[in-house]
Amino acid sequence: MIPVESIGQGIDREAKLFFEKHKPPTDLIFDDGAEMESNRHRIAMTVLIRSLEQGLANRNDFFVGGNMFIYYSVKQVRNQDFRGPDFFAVLGVDGTTSRQGWVVWDENGRYPDVIVELLSPSTANEDTGKKKDIYEQVFRTPDYFVFDPFDPNSLQGWRLDATLRYQPLVPDDRGWLWCETLGFWLGTWEGIVDRETAVWVRFFDESGNLVPLPEEAAQQQAETAQQQAETAQQQAERERQRADRLEARLRELGEDPNALTPIPDRS
Repeated sequence: MIPVESIGQGIDREAKLFFEKHKPPTDLIFDDGAEMESNRHRIAMTVLIRSLEQGLANRNDFFVGGNMFIYYSVKQVRNQDFRGPDFFAVLGVDGTTSRQGWVVWDENGRYPDVIVELLSPSTANEDTGKKKDIYEQVFRTPDYFVFDPFDPNSLQGWRLDATLRYQPLVPDDRGWLWCETLGFWLGTWEGIVDRETAVWVRFFDESGNLVPLPEEAAQQQAETAQQQAETAQQQAERERQRADRLEARLRELGEDPNALTPIPDRS
């Protein structure tokens, strides 16, 4: 008698055949040679990446990337009609894995949790149109922001609502937007980064403190250490002056400070 194939075995066989026919490509391109719109755009991207890595330094279950491909469909690979966002973050993943890009089917179906696009005249319409639709309807990215590094008043943001549609975020009185996924504010900060003075989009903690870049954090630590050393030096100088005054007073009373027997420490 010819054995009858079980339903489960049939499903497994069909699944294997489907996978062999539709399996994802392995020859992915991770560099299309496209450069950032300007040096300021490049700096703005690295500021976001490095500061978030510093802000989340106490954990390793996250990945932060920028200007790199996100592959999410075979159709997209064949058309090559989509390049990754300027900045994105994914939480709850292995942060120690080395990645050339973000390949959704290799990441258990995970998409970015937060995306920031840096606008320019040539990309603004796409970033607030086609890409925004992809991030909303395909990626389901909870928090999406856009900012033009040459326009300090251009910061905008959206968050997915219960119907999985983007709703505009309302800025606070500082013009900052709350990123619920990261637990940080996204706001503007004027200063010098990599020798360029500009208004940058930066992360701030819940209390409004700037999330520092690694070099800024190192400088803050050095300044704190210097302040502590100066405080200790000042305290030592006050103690020395106090001892000098006491010695002078004893000599006025006809006592030789060097001949006095120290009181034993009974503690």
